[in-house]
Amino acid sequence: MAEPGGVTLTQKLQGWFPERVQLHVAMLLLQFGYAGFHVVSRAALNMGISKIVFPVYRNILAFLLLLPFAYFLEKKERPPINLNFIIQFFLLAIVGITANQGFYLLGLDNTSPTFASAIQNSVPAITFLMAVVLRLEKVRLDRKDGISKVAGTCFCIAGASVITLFKGPVIYSPSPTLNAVREMSPVLQSLGDANGKSWTLGCLFLIGHCLSWSGWLVLQAPVLKKYPARLSFTSYQLFFGILQFIVLAGFMERDLNAWLIHTGSELFSVFYAGVVASGIAFAVQIWCIDKGGPVFVALYQPVQTLVVALMASVALGEEFYLGGIIGAVLIITGLYLVLWGKSEERKFMLQKQPPSIQSPTDHGISRTTSHSKSSIVQPLLSQSNENV
Repeated sequence: MAEPGGVTLTQKLQGWFPERVQLHVAMLLLQFGYAGFHVVSRAALNMGISKIVFPVYRNILAFLLLLPFAYFLEKKERPPINLNFIIQFFLLAIVGITANQGFYLLGLDNTSPTFASAIQNSVPAITFLMAVVLRLEKVRLDRKDGISKVAGTCFCIAGASVITLFKGPVIYSPSPTLNAVREMSPVLQSLGDANGKSWTLGCLFLIGHCLSWSGWLVLQAPVLKKYPARLSFTSYQLFFGILQFIVLAGFMERDLNAWLIHTGSELFSVFYAGVVASGIAFAVQIWCIDKGGPVFVALYQPVQTLVVALMASVALGEEFYLGGIIGAVLIITGLYLVLWGKSEERKFMLQKQPPSIQSPTDHGISRTTSHSKSSIVQPLLSQSNENV
């Protein structure tokens, strides 16, 4: 509706909140959403929810949320399905959903949300390393971008090693006042940080989670060239991931009572993981990538680690250890080195191209490619690896 002066309400809102401001606000909200997922998932595990049942329900919700959009929006661009595609989707689901989410829950159960989020910062570096090994990306040590990516990878590996091998002394514990507040709240008390877990084993599981995630990013690239309908692509993987978890449940979770949602807190955790952390966050992130670019989105990842630390301290009474802090700093430093190297490489490639190639159409294609690497399962960092 237009105002008397001819200015619409949408135009007025855009004047008050420029697109750049909207991007930063959206990215901050996105980090809070993902941070909440780490804490909610750990709370669900502490309440006793099955590590098999939780991802089954989560993926079912995400699948039902995504399926209508995939069916109606990609009717024209979706290639016909065949046996070859089905096999590839099934194998990608093993890596990108079943192994990825399974290792994540096992690692989270034995460590903490803060360090699970911190280790995830290493995914771009691990993906770069895998792409180099598979000769999908070249390393130019004679240029600063190549040196930066190699150095960032080394920092990430060093940080993950420190977190795994050196727990160290406690450098922060929740204040007595905060502990008293938690003890007065039955809900917060029931979410308390679990003890008696294997820290080293948990970190190894989280490294397996990052390796699975990175492997999925690398392996999906050639499939997406032949099957560019990314929503349908993700829907098929979610479907096969659900089937794989159900088969695992047949061997590992035979207690029928484990499939029941006993409390409202468990229902909330499943709903949050499937709808908020997978569906809504996916849509917000796609918009942010389209408007701000993949590097802009990836640069906000460390904010998530900080938010997780604050949430986990309040909700779970989490303590912070020296080894985890040192490792997190190394991994985040490595993340920024890899992203800076990718950014410099992109600038170098654009300078080498003739002006006629740098057309708006080409840029649109490049962005579509980065979108296609988005994951409704674990979407945050996948767009930071465009060349892969």
